[in-house]
Amino acid sequence: MIVRTVCVVGLGYIGLPTAVVLAQAGHRVIGVDVSDHRINLINQGALPFHEQGLETALEEVVATGALVAQRDVPAADVYIIAVPTPFAAGHRADLSYIEAAGRAIAPLLSHDGLVILESTSPPGTTRRLADVILAERSDLTLDGAEGAPVVHFAHAPERVLPGRILVELVENDRVIGGLTARAGILARDLYSSFCRGDLLLTEAETAEMVKLTENAFRDVNIAFANELSIICAELGIDVWKLIDLANHHPRVQILRPGPGVGGHCIAVDPWFIISAAPQASRLLRAARDVNDAKPGFVAQEVRRAMAQVERPVVAALGLAYKADVDDLRESPAVAVVAELARGLPRAQILAIEPHVSSLPEELAGLESVELASLADGLPQANIVVLLVNHSEFGGISLRDLEGKHVVDSCGAWHASSSTG
Repeated sequence: MIVRTVCVVGLGYIGLPTAVVLAQAGHRVIGVDVSDHRINLINQGALPFHEQGLETALEEVVATGALVAQRDVPAADVYIIAVPTPFAAGHRADLSYIEAAGRAIAPLLSHDGLVILESTSPPGTTRRLADVILAERSDLTLDGAEGAPVVHFAHAPERVLPGRILVELVENDRVIGGLTARAGILARDLYSSFCRGDLLLTEAETAEMVKLTENAFRDVNIAFANELSIICAELGIDVWKLIDLANHHPRVQILRPGPGVGGHCIAVDPWFIISAAPQASRLLRAARDVNDAKPGFVAQEVRRAMAQVERPVVAALGLAYKADVDDLRESPAVAVVAELARGLPRAQILAIEPHVSSLPEELAGLESVELASLADGLPQANIVVLLVNHSEFGGISLRDLEGKHVVDSCGAWHASSSTG
C-alpha cells in the first residue's frame, strides 16, 4: 500500500470516522473543520458526538500522530469532502459548503491530485465541484490534454448505520463514481486500503443517484407503514397486530410504523431526487408527504390524551431521530414535542433523552419543555408518549405505566396501550 497524505474536510458524523479508519489503515490524515471546539476535542482524542467504538479508535490514532485536526486546509495527495448538504428553499440542496470546500482546496492541488466527494448530493454535484475548482485553477484539466496537469474527481457516498459506523465503513460494499475512469480507479485504490467490501466502479452521476435511491427506497417503505398506522387508527384496528399477521406471508415484510422519519439521510435524500426531476417523482413526493405529516398525527393523539387530564404532565420519551444515538437532526420526536408545546402551552412536557445534556435549539426557548431524567420524569407524568425506543426505556414495566395515558408511537407497549 502507498501511504498517502489525506485531508478530510468536515469532521462530522461521517468525516471523522472516515478520517479515523484511514489513519488506522496507515495513511497520514489531516482533518479540517470550521469549529475550533470540535478541533480541540479531536486533538485531545475526545469525541464531539456519540458513536460506538469510535472514541477508543480516535484516541489511538491521535496518540500516534496519524490523525491531527486543524482549521486550515493543508497540501495533500487526496482530499475527501464530507461537509453538510442542508436544505435550501424548496427542499433543494444547499451546495454552498461543498463549493466553499472546493475553493479552499483549489490553490493546493497539484498534478494527479485526487478529490473525492462523500457528501450526499444531487446528481451532477461532483461535476459542479470540478467546475468550481477548475474555474479557480485554469492550469489544471480533467484529461491532461496537451500535457497539462490533471486533477481527478470522484464521488464515493457512505452507506453506514449510526451506532455501527466503524464496522460498516470497513465491511460494507462501496460505490465509487469517477468523472473519468482513471479517477474511479484512483479512488478505488484508496478505499481498498481499509474497505473489505466490494468496491463497485461506475460514473459519478450514477454513484450520486445510488445513495439517494437507497434512502428513497427506505422512505417509501416506511411511508407505507406510517400511512397504514393512520388508516388503522381511523378504522379501529390494531396496526401492530395487523402487521405481525400480514408479515406471515412469505413475500411480505412490512416495516414497523414510527413517529415519522428523521436523520440527515432518509428524511433529506428523496428531496434531492424530487428537485432534480419534479414531474417524474410523484411516488417519492407522496412518501415524503406521509412521513413529514406523521409527527402531526402523533401530536394529535397526545392532545386527545391531554383533553382527559386537568393538568397534563407529559413524559416525552426520546428526542433523537432513532434509537440509541444522540443525533437529533430532522428528528420527528423533536417535531412532536415542539408542536405540543406551541399548541398547548398549559401542559408541562418533560423531554427524556438519555443521550443529550441539553435541549435542541428548536425546544430550548419553549417554557413548557424541560429536559428530565427517566427516574425523575416518568413518575411525575400522567401522560407518557414513546417517541424513540431507546434501550434505556426497555426496563419500563406495566406497573410504571399504571394509571397513565399512554401513546406508543413505536409499538413497544402496543399490548398495553389502553392503560389509563
